[in-house]
Amino acid sequence: MLPDSDQAKAEPFCADRIGFAKLTAMAFNGVDLRPLRDELIAKVVGGTAGPGEGLDLSLIAQLLGEKATGLSIQAEVLGFHQLFRSPCSAEPPRLRVLALAAAIDMGGNTPIEFLLEESGIELKTLYVMPGIDLPLPDHDVAIVIASDSDECHEALRIIDEMAPRWPRPMLNAPRLVCHLDRDKLHRLLQGVVGLDIPATICATSAQLADVAQENLSPAYIAAELAFPLIVRPRGSHAGVGLAKIDDRAAIGRYLAERTEQEFFVSRFVDYANEDGLFRKYRVVFVAGKPYACHMAIADRWDIWYLNAGMSDSASKRLEEETFMRTFDFGFARRHATALAGMAERIGLDYFTIDCAENKFGDLLIFEADNTAVVHNMDSPELFPYKPPQMRKIFEAFAAMLMHRAREGRERAA
Repeated sequence: MLPDSDQAKAEPFCADRIGFAKLTAMAFNGVDLRPLRDELIAKVVGGTAGPGEGLDLSLIAQLLGEKATGLSIQAEVLGFHQLFRSPCSAEPPRLRVLALAAAIDMGGNTPIEFLLEESGIELKTLYVMPGIDLPLPDHDVAIVIASDSDECHEALRIIDEMAPRWPRPMLNAPRLVCHLDRDKLHRLLQGVVGLDIPATICATSAQLADVAQENLSPAYIAAELAFPLIVRPRGSHAGVGLAKIDDRAAIGRYLAERTEQEFFVSRFVDYANEDGLFRKYRVVFVAGKPYACHMAIADRWDIWYLNAGMSDSASKRLEEETFMRTFDFGFARRHATALAGMAERIGLDYFTIDCAENKFGDLLIFEADNTAVVHNMDSPELFPYKPPQMRKIFEAFAAMLMHRAREGRERAA
């Protein structure tokens, strides 16, 4: 339930924590997190750990590859406490932001701490739990950071029910977040001029097995499908279970290694350039305006920035730097119609896309997301062009929050 909106009640207790940004940066930079983990475990065993330390322990376990343990700790902590405060670079803060999160693994909520880390904006995160009254603190603006994942749907439903009565401006409306699911996004964006977004079809393991065993065409599942296919387990992220399927025999081999019962299937698009390399872009939208986030170049279609070898290639980094420096009058102008149409259809205040350019010059959309990692952790010595670009995104995000908060105060007056 939503508490009284007059904020007359005493402020609920907000547990301080080390936070997502600092702990993730430590892991990214190769810091051994095990001593900190052991220190926090000792506090838990001794009964002196607070809820913030418990949530930090949950994240550390996940960063160390112990996902099940981390989620178990998180569930225990969130069962008795839901409100947390991240470190703030200014006192008093310029603005107070409340992030509305779901109880999911570390990749399931917008990593908003990276966006606000040096902003002087206070961030409190409230985990929306079914059956638990929300301990609502005073704030200037709220933003939904839960994702479109199945595990977040109940939290999004609860927030959506409360949204019309929310006492402050709320960004990233939950009903719009739900449209980012892979099998909904292509329908939402269908017809946008200059976009190529393959239909994503939900298929069961039984349907895929039928294609493999009964000598059937992929069109048996949906008319849009033909070999080669891209397949991934429904609800998976970060490339888990992602594969290119060239024929029926490959389906059989794929299913033999998977235990999931539902999959997303789409047609494969060969987006390699004439030099044989694939180029994948991440673009960030803040208040409808696109910003360059990164560019990955590799000789494989399934690119992630970390597997593209950008650190090992000066020529790749030069191309990424050019992409960033010329973005506004290059990439963004070239795809202006597609980017504007997509921003309008999706309607979120903040989201990202992973995309490429197909052989006809259209913008090929892989996914849109509100939880992709947008960070400034890369080495400034190796990537000197990145910090200015990331600061541009962070400043735009902070400015958007300030603007929406000011609009809310003006309406209230």
